[in-house]
Formats: sequence, structure tokens, C-alpha cells
Amino acid sequence: MAVNPDPKPGRWILPLVILGMIAFTYFFVRELPEASTQTTLVANPGSSTTAGTGGGSSTTVAGTTVIDPETQAYLDAIDQINQDLQVQRTEIVTVNTAFNQDPREVEFEEAEQRFEAVVTTTQALADQMRGLTPPAGLEANQTALQTALDTATTSVNAALEGLRSTDTGEQRNAAVDAYVQAATDYETEVTNTLNAATSNA
Repeated sequence: MAVNPDPKPGRWILPLVILGMIAFTYFFVRELPEASTQTTLVANPGSSTTAGTGGGSSTTVAGTTVIDPETQAYLDAIDQINQDLQVQRTEIVTVNTAFNQDPREVEFEEAEQRFEAVVTTTQALADQMRGLTPPAGLEANQTALQTALDTATTSVNAALEGLRSTDTGEQRNAAVDAYVQAATDYETEVTNTLNAATSNA
């Protein structure tokens, strides 16, 4: 009877299987494509920014309309004018209301100084608006915006004149109301201009 030199030949099967699995895994992983090192970050899905030819950036509105840098700069400028104009609207209404109180919460000298400040600022805003060049297609909006600011300038000058006159307040109050309406018209036209810009883009 032959003698088996290894009484437990099966004990080599498991190590051989494990070794085969390791070898298979090694060669399989080597064949996989390398992962990309570039990562794309997605910001607001409703808007994006792309580089313009002049080195600026253009804005995508609602994921479809691209506004060029020059038009965007114009829109930013009229929006800033609007913010400043609304501050002046609040100021003139506040001063006029306080001056109308009985007893007065603001005396003549202070009311005159504050009205003068609104006159100066409003005139500066009108001049700034006049210095802007509207992009193609927004010329009519530019005219409407300028008209509103010129009306505001005329109105605040009339309010100051009424304050200095012997008028009992009718002229001054009417002029302040006209200023408020002009500021409202300008604000509305800013929105109209934005809509026109997105339509023309």
C-alpha cells in the first residue's frame, strides 16, 4: 500500500483560490480608466455667467437669455440711480410731512436745508442719467427714464420755491406729490428696461 506523503492535500486549495483572486483583482484594477481630476460645479440652475469678449461677464436670465456686459453695466447704472432716487423720495416726504405738523416737527431753516439737499442730489442723478448711452433697442426706455428724472428735478425745485413763498402749502404739497410720482415712474421704467433688455438679448 502506497503511503500518502501529505495526509491533508485539501489544505492547499484555499490558499491557491485566495492567491488567484488577488491576482485577478490586481490585473482587473490596472485595466480600469483613470478618474478625471476636473470637477464641474453647478451653481444656480436658473442662471449662469459666461465670459464676454471684452473680458467682462454676461448674465443668463432664466437659463435662456444672455445679457452682454455693456447692457448689464447700463442696467446696473440705472438701478443705482433708482436706489438713490428712492432715498430722496423718502427724504422729501419725511421733511414735508414734519413741516406740515402742528406744531411743526421741523422748522423752516431745517426744512429749507433738507429740501436744498434733495434738489442738489436729484439734479446730479438727472445729469448722471443724461450721461448714459443706452444700448441698442433701449433708446425709448432711456427717454422715459430721463423724463421721469427731469420731472423730479422740476418738482423738487417747485417744492423749495413753495416752501420759501407765502403760499399756505398748496404749491409745496403738490410739488412733493409730483416728485413722488416721478420717482415711482422712474422705478417702474427701470423694470420695463430690464424686461426690454432680456427680450432684445
